[in-house]
Amino acid sequence: MPMDDFSGEGEKAAETITKKRFDEFDCPTCNANNPYGDGFKLGDEIRCFYCGTEFKVKVTDTGKLKLKEM
Repeated sequence: MPMDDFSGEGEKAAETITKKRFDEFDCPTCNANNPYGDGFKLGDEIRCFYCGTEFKVKVTDTGKLKLKEM
């Protein structure tokens, strides 16, 4: 199969990841589950409802949620 057949697949995957919305997270600081009714996406700033720690939402290459403490 020619390599040209795979062109654009990485771009589509990256676009899917950046548009993905999450509706909950487990706080890395206190382990509490935090449901978010409206959801959140890559680049949003969220706060744990229990301990108050704020995080910047990041996403791994595979689309998994990654939180960076602010």
